Amino acid sequence: MHTDSFVASGSSPTPDFEVENHQSIFLLRALTPAAEYWIKEFLPQDCTYFGSAVVVEHRYIADIFRGIQNDGLAVA
Repeated sequence: MHTDSFVASGSSPTPDFEVENHQSIFLLRALTPAAEYWIKEFLPQDCTYFGSAVVVEHRYIADIFRGIQNDGLAVA
């Protein structure tokens, strides 16, 4: 799914994801239906959740962040 809200609106994109840095782990939280779809499509089915957020080891967050951006979604 490729959507680019910045191009579509001509203004700052509304974030699809929120990322919290907790040093050794990051919490990736979907804020939109597009983000929820992206998680289901591109992250492993057995990923760990903490509440509504996906727990991501620090060594993987950069690649996940790039994948999100490459698919036209925005991260806050």
